[in-house]
Order: sequence, then C-alpha cells, then structure tokens
Amino acid sequence: MTGYARDRARDKITRLTAGSVDLVTLWRETSEVIAGEVPYYAAPCWFTLDPSSLLITSHFNEAMPEVPPARLVQEYFGDEANKLADLARSDHGISTLHEATGGDPSSTERWQQNMALGADQEMFACLRTRNGEVWGALGLYREPDRPMFDADDKAFVKSVTACLAEGARRALLCGEASDPEGPDAPGLLVVNDHWDVESATPGIDRWLAELPGGTGNVNRLPSSVLAIAAKALESTRRTPHADDVAISRVLSRSGNWIMLHGTTLVSDTSRRVAVIIEPAHPARIAPLLMSAYGLTEREQEITRLVLQGASTTEIAGQLFVSTYTVQQHLKSVFEKSGVRSRRDLVGKVFFAHYEPRVRDNERRAHQGRPLRGGPATGSNSEMR
Repeated sequence: MTGYARDRARDKITRLTAGSVDLVTLWRETSEVIAGEVPYYAAPCWFTLDPSSLLITSHFNEAMPEVPPARLVQEYFGDEANKLADLARSDHGISTLHEATGGDPSSTERWQQNMALGADQEMFACLRTRNGEVWGALGLYREPDRPMFDADDKAFVKSVTACLAEGARRALLCGEASDPEGPDAPGLLVVNDHWDVESATPGIDRWLAELPGGTGNVNRLPSSVLAIAAKALESTRRTPHADDVAISRVLSRSGNWIMLHGTTLVSDTSRRVAVIIEPAHPARIAPLLMSAYGLTEREQEITRLVLQGASTTEIAGQLFVSTYTVQQHLKSVFEKSGVRSRRDLVGKVFFAHYEPRVRDNERRAHQGRPLRGGPATGSNSEMR
C-alpha cells in the first residue's frame, strides 16, 4: 500500500474514534478500514482491558461470538509468549507470535489453538492512550502460506492504537452513562452549538452540582462544562487528529477530582457535543479486592501490581519499600485469598470477577447494548 493510502486510512480511523458510536460499531467499522491496509484472516479479535489491572473485560470477534474458555485459561494460567498483560506492559506494545517465539511457535499451545481455527500467524497490539493507559488490544491473524506480518503492517497498526484507545474509552464511558450500572456511573449531557442542552442522563444534576459554579440545573451549565464543550466543537472545524481529545480535570466542591470528556457529534445539519463527567480515578479494583478478600490498602496496591505482571523488585521500586516487605504482604494476600502463587492469584481474580464480565459483555454485544469496562460487581447470574 502507498503511504497516501495508509494516511487516508489513518484519517478515517481517527474520524471514527472521535465520534460517538458504540463500541461494537467502532470495532466493526475500524475492522473494515484495517482490512484494506493489513489483510487478515477471518475477523480481528478486539479486547477491552481494565487499565487498573490489565485484565480482560470484553471480547468481540464477528466470527467467534464467545472466546473459548481454553483461550482464557491459557492467558492467565499458561506460560507462553504474546500474552496480553505482558504486551501491555512492554515498551513496544505490538508483537507477532512468530517474533515472540524466535520464529517457531509450533510448540506453543497458543499456536495450536490458532491452527485449529485455521490461523497460522498472530499479531497483537495493545491500545494505549498517549498518557499511557491501556484500554484494549487488537489481534489479527493470517492463515498458513500467507505473507508474514511485516514491519510496515506493524507500523500502520501501531500508528492508530492511541486513537483506538481513546475511542474505546469514550465508547465505554458513553455506554455506562446512558445505561448506568450503579450510583457512581458517569453522567452524560448533549450540548448543541448554541449551548442548549438537548438531552441528559439521569443523575447528571448531582455531577453538575459538584462542579465549581454549578447549581445542578442543566439550564445553567458550569464554566468547566462550557469550556470542554467549546474545545470539542472547535476540533470539528479542522481535520481530525489523534490529539483532538477534549479532556479536563476539575477539583469538585467536595475536594475530589472530576474528569470531563468532550466528544463531538457531527451530522449534516448540526454540530453537537456529548460531555461526559466521571470521577478522575473510578474506584473499581480496590473496593473489589477489599470486599472480596479483606485486603488492606497496601495489600490492594501490591495485588493490583501483581495483576499487571510486575515483579517483586518492580513492586518494591514503585512503592518505595523493600523486597522483603513486598514478600511479607504477598504472603498475607495469598493467605486471605486462598492461593499459593502469583499465577493462582491472577487467575482467581480474573475468573471470579472479570470472566463473568467478559461473558456478560458478549451477550450485550449480541443484543446491541453498551459494553462495560470494569470488573463485575455481582455474580454472572445477576448481570443482565
């Protein structure tokens, strides 16, 4: 493909991710664009990851509505190359299974699973925002005897991962705001270019009242909301770019940080903005670890880093404690959670709290409902 063709494809993906489409639609339309530049077998595998734990929260593949249980077991209990958490923690963020195995993946369970489905090659890329948060991953495959994924293929895919990460994050936030799961769900309001509020989700008044100058009245928007809406509208006057993300952090009246996101909604007749309001640091994994296992605050921090794949030395460096202290905390975590190793801990947390979310999201994708981005708050049977 020529550089001009790939530039056009990148621009198209950027426009898709800058809009307000739901996540499944985003994955489908992006897949079509990628197919024209990086041909692949069957259909891509799209994953969302929880940035706080790097554990899978959803899977979407047009040819495979449900990710096989063996694939998840291999990801969290196996000891093979090209695992998503390892890739998400790496500097490059993109790799093929052939590269990860020195050119011979045939002895790996991963390759054998792929070959059973007709795919010889596998390339994974993590979807990482420019500030370093990983919100998902993309997997592409090719059948035997096809050209290998090359440096140009990897360069193109990597060039769109940042805007895909932003698009996934916004789609998850919009979905959660429009179909809230709990009282702390994000709020969403739609503002036109005359600064009139066209629609708002239930509970938005609480978020508006928390902002400086806010009264809770959607007809008197705080200056921070108007500013983020103006910034998002301004981006519609120029060619979309991956950096055109309207985000602001505001200190609330109660002393907590709040994030505002502006997403453009452009049609042939009008320009509008969806403004999303949420906590700056959504509480997801920490309360789960506390309620499920009774972990202390320090034990929760260490467990979160273990879930991300950090070593004892890395954990000690990040938390400014000794390796001995980390090991003692880990011993307590293992006792409280009933496991004997790091791998067992990761597997237990995933299959108890994230695998039910993956299955629920697969059903939601089939039903055309918004996907969820965090761990499950209830049992699989309670989610619907």
